[in-house]
Parts: sequence; C-alpha cells; structure tokens
Amino acid sequence: MASKNKRLVWMQSGGCGGCTLSLLNAETPSLFQALKDAGIDLVWHPSFSEASLDQVQALLEGLAEGRETVDILCLEGAVMTGADGRFHLLPDGSPMSRRIERIARRAGCVVAVGTCAAYGGISAAGDNHTGAVGLSHQGSQPGGLLGGDFLAANGLPVVNISGCPTHPGWVLETLALLAAGALSARDLDPLGRPRFYADKLVHHGCEKNEFYEFKASATAPGQMGCLMEHVGCKGTQAHADCNSRAWNGEGSCLSGGYPCINCTSPDFADPGHGFFHTPQVAGFPVGLPTDMPKAWFVALSTLSKSATPHRVRHNATCDRITLPPSLPKKSKP
Repeated sequence: MASKNKRLVWMQSGGCGGCTLSLLNAETPSLFQALKDAGIDLVWHPSFSEASLDQVQALLEGLAEGRETVDILCLEGAVMTGADGRFHLLPDGSPMSRRIERIARRAGCVVAVGTCAAYGGISAAGDNHTGAVGLSHQGSQPGGLLGGDFLAANGLPVVNISGCPTHPGWVLETLALLAAGALSARDLDPLGRPRFYADKLVHHGCEKNEFYEFKASATAPGQMGCLMEHVGCKGTQAHADCNSRAWNGEGSCLSGGYPCINCTSPDFADPGHGFFHTPQVAGFPVGLPTDMPKAWFVALSTLSKSATPHRVRHNATCDRITLPPSLPKKSKP
C-alpha cells in the first residue's frame, strides 16, 4: 500500500516573493512534478491557490487549532513582530506573526525559505522598525519568532534554506529529504542550513578562479577579472554551491559579472559598505578567504601578482576575453 503523501503549507510574510519566483524556474523536473515525485501535496500557497478568502481563513485557522494537519510548513519572508505584529495583519485583523507561530508549533517540520525567513534578511536591515525576525534566528543569533531552542514535531529545529533568493534545487531537495524522513540534525550546519549546499563555498567552481589565483582583478562589475579585490565579491567566504550548481541551467551571479554578496549569510544585508566596494587596509581586502591566515594571503597575493601572465592581466579589466591563451609550442622533431 502506498504511503500517504505529506501535506505542505506555504506561507508568506515580510518579503518580496523572490524565492517563489525562483522556485518556479525549477527544471528537470519542474516544481509541481518534483513535489509529486517526492510524495508531497501542496495544500496551499498564496501565489498558486485558487481558494477564496473564506476558504483560506478557514484553512489557516484549522491548521492553527490542529483540526487540519500540516507535515511541512514553509515560510517565505521575515516575520513582522513590531507594534505587536500590526505591521502585517490578516483580513480578520489578527497579526500574521501569531498565526505563523501557532501553525509552526503544530507542524511536523518547519522550513524557512530564504534569508528573510531564516534570519530576518533584507526585511530586518537598517533600523528594522517593523521588528522583522527569522523563525528561529535574529540575524546570526538564536531567537526569532519561535526561539532558538524550538524543535518541530519531527525533532528538527527550523531548517534554514537561506539565500536571496534561494536556488530551486536547494528548496526541492530539502523538501524531498524531509518528506522521506532522510534529513537529520547532523545534516544541518550551525546556522541551520542544509549541508548539501552550505558546506561548499561559492568560490568553488568559479569561472574567474584563474584571475583569482593570479590576483588579476576587475575594477568594475561586468569585467572578466576577479571581483574580490575591488568590487566587493565575498565568494571565498559565502557558503553555497552557486558555481557548481547552475542557475536557470546557465550560470551564477559571478558568471554574469556580478559580485557575490554572500546572500546565504544572516547579516549580508548590512555589510557596512556598498555591495560593489571592497574595504581594504594597506591595499589588501579586509574580508579574506575563509580559513586562510592573513599573513599567508598577503604573501601569496604579492607572489601571484608578480607572476601574472600578460594575457590574464589584460583580460581582467575587459568585458570579454580579448587575448586568448596561446597554443602550445610544437617541440622540434
């Protein structure tokens, strides 16, 4: 006898809906085919549902009271807790934050989709007058709406699929693992992110790695060179597999000439400087690669720049390859 499908409810709060938009770009399989293959029934999603307002209100109240079951609760967007939740009200006048909390505490497992839902993200940037928080974190600190010690019915903490937006593969693979009961606490990193993508660095697989190795740097977005030294790239610090898992079947931010802004990290929206700027001390970037001692980086950087081939140095500040690699010299017979 086939096992019963898992019931997925998707809620949205303080965010732009970009993670849903990204999710719709899932390919081979598509979003709805992937959910079907994983044995997941999408009970409600605010962007996809054809239910009337009365039907949705009844569903959400039933979920909150336990009359309706939810195996997987996904939240997209930060929770607005400021002014006693009055920055985000439901049609009946009750705060959305309270409804999210009541449903989360009855859910089989709880998933924060996107950095806003996970840590507050862009919604919590700046003075944060709306009191935007993540489900179980406020920035990098445990807390948020549910508290840092929250555990869902399946024994897991909130699963934080951070990213701005999230890659559809991160979301669908996580949901499939949860539906199969194959995701454990050991599979989450210290910030609650699934390790299958968070144990990698954006730097891994970057097509600009030759420029990085020789410290041949771009001076503006869109150029071929490494974007770390002058243009704010944090790919050597960012936990994600963006350059080894193509977006839309094509590439990544970096392959498009845009610096990695480390959008999977809790506080990426408040870097303390412009996204296209790299703070420096004595001519060296302040944000160094993860796990690399500063003295070693300075020494290797100086050595690399002295050995940079003319081709690499020239192409670094171009918007395309203008000097191709030379052909191997033929050996004399």
